[in-house]
Amino acid sequence: MAVLVIGDAPTAAIEAAGLRIHACRNDADDPLPVTLTGIDAVVLSPGATPAALPLVGPALAAEVPVLALGEGARLLTEAAGATRGAGGDSTDPVLGGGSAPHGFRVGASAWGLPVPGEADRELLRRFAELVAGRAETTATRTFFTPRAAAWEERFAYQTPAYEAAVARMRLRPGQRALDLGCGSGRALPALRALVGAAGTVIGVDLTHAMLTAAARAGHGGPARLLLADCGRLPLPAGAVHGIFAAGLLDHLPHPGAALREWARVTAPGGELLLFHPSGRAERAARHGRAVSPDEPGDFTAEPNLRPALEAAGWHVATYEDAPTHFLTRATR
Repeated sequence: MAVLVIGDAPTAAIEAAGLRIHACRNDADDPLPVTLTGIDAVVLSPGATPAALPLVGPALAAEVPVLALGEGARLLTEAAGATRGAGGDSTDPVLGGGSAPHGFRVGASAWGLPVPGEADRELLRRFAELVAGRAETTATRTFFTPRAAAWEERFAYQTPAYEAAVARMRLRPGQRALDLGCGSGRALPALRALVGAAGTVIGVDLTHAMLTAAARAGHGGPARLLLADCGRLPLPAGAVHGIFAAGLLDHLPHPGAALREWARVTAPGGELLLFHPSGRAERAARHGRAVSPDEPGDFTAEPNLRPALEAAGWHVATYEDAPTHFLTRATR
């Protein structure tokens, strides 16, 4: 994990939390990173200059944690296209507790403190703890947010494969289905066709920009769109009858725990369909390596996936690792 510190903010509290510092004194013409890849948070210190604005905007869009101090707070509101008080006084623990009464919040993950003081070191400590706790979520959002707008068009050719995969689910009219990690929503119309007008379809994604792309593509019509962590679903036990997840396991930090969570929200007799429009061999070749049947680093290899599914409460009905696709169907 790395925190990009722009300017001259004290970094001891951040380092004490176990986070790596990427210092950039842009008042001294240090070059800023081109992208947010590998950046878990941004600190705009009093020494930050307007040269930081092209990076702050994407950070806000991807909900990367941002803490702005002194003059950096003005840059934060400028990047957000807002006035200083747009977010109201923050009650978030990062700025709460009475330590930063003049702080404000912008969006879901950015905080400003226009008048830094003695509380700065404690503030940085709290911010560092938040950054560490959100690191996995931040990495996912920084990867997908800049790609979201073009996602639907770029992968439209895969839609027939998604439709064919969904058709293999044994869902009935009136039932409830989830598309986890729905992205731009290519599977949502096919799921709606299975459950009919009386059923419920929910597309879940961790990245707001992806749900925006789904809505723009018209997929908010056949389904509800929900911003949520697919490993911690805001649903009661047994709430759904079927879960579709395409390419999701590759992006989860704790896939075994996610499989248990998906079993929790699935009613007895319900099913899970894991899909990818490419087989394991093709995906391995993209990364310049060969694939082996029991590759320990590949959670989708059958010797790894099958016992993980069984341990989570699923019974594997189908496992296919074909040249053209990967598909596993399991029942609850």
